[in-house]
Amino acid sequence: MKILVDADACPVKDIIVRVAKARRLPVTMFIDTSHELCDGYSDIVTVDKARDSADFALIARATAGDIVVTQDYGVAAMALAVGALALNQNGLIFDEYNMDSLLNQRHISQKIRRGGGRTFNAPRRSKEDNLKFEKSFITLIDKNPII
Repeated sequence: MKILVDADACPVKDIIVRVAKARRLPVTMFIDTSHELCDGYSDIVTVDKARDSADFALIARATAGDIVVTQDYGVAAMALAVGALALNQNGLIFDEYNMDSLLNQRHISQKIRRGGGRTFNAPRRSKEDNLKFEKSFITLIDKNPII
């Protein structure tokens, strides 16, 4: 099992590294060239700034039993398709039961924005968000049959 992180805008990288390091799990962070990252533990994969290049690089390396951390529903859907587990930065575990609804919400939001409308902004990140993420992350690690 590996931990793969869509790291460009990921606010929980430090939690991921702390938990993975304690359990001796490998972590790979995917970023584009407009970001710099060095945490002393993770492997860093830097890709060009082309749209979705970090996403495609991540999915190309994902296998069954890996854990993917992303806030992108499309990346999460592709991760589930290869048998990986996926969760977002707020601790939402993606699965076959919520994915269709989330992708549909994303589609509707994109249509609204393309039409000149506005969609809601996410609330500020809280300590509770970090705690919820950590709990869900540990749950996925502990439930993972491929360790």
